Amino acid sequence: MPIQPGDTIPSVKLMRATPDGPQEQDTADFFAGRTVVLFGVPGAFTPTCSARHLPGFKEQAEALRAKGVDAIACMAVNDAFVMAAWARDQGLGEEITMLADGSAAFTRALGLEMDLGARGMGVRCQRFALIARDGKVAHVGIEAPGAFEASKAETILAVL
Repeated sequence: MPIQPGDTIPSVKLMRATPDGPQEQDTADFFAGRTVVLFGVPGAFTPTCSARHLPGFKEQAEALRAKGVDAIACMAVNDAFVMAAWARDQGLGEEITMLADGSAAFTRALGLEMDLGARGMGVRCQRFALIARDGKVAHVGIEAPGAFEASKAETILAVL
C-alpha cells in the first residue's frame, strides 16, 4: 500500500547529489523538524520529468517557501551522479535537493515502486509529490499512469 497522510516517512539512506559529490542522507534526518515537499519521478532526463515536473518545482520554489516550505527535494531511482548531471542540465542551484534512490529502497518503503522492466527501465518510482511536516505525511498526490496533475508544483502549492 502506498504511503498515506498521517504515516511517518520511512528512515532510509539515500545519496544526495552535492557540488562536492555524493553524500549519504538519512531520510529521518532530512525530514525532521521542518516542512518538506518531496516529489518523485520515474527517471532523470525522461520527457515529462525534464520538461514539466522538475521545471515546475524550480519555477514555484519561491512561492512554496513563502507558504512555509523549508525544503524541496526531487527523488528518482537513479544514482547521485545522474541526479547531479540532471540538476546541472536543468540549471538548478540550491533551490531543490536532488536525492538518489539508486536501489529503489526508499521507493519500495514508500510503496511507490513500479516495474518498467518490459520497457528496459527496471524498477522505478511512480510519479508523486508529498508534503511532510516533521517527518509525517500531510498530503500525498500519486499520479495514475500517464497523468500529470496530482504531483505538479501548482497542485502542491494549492494544497499548502
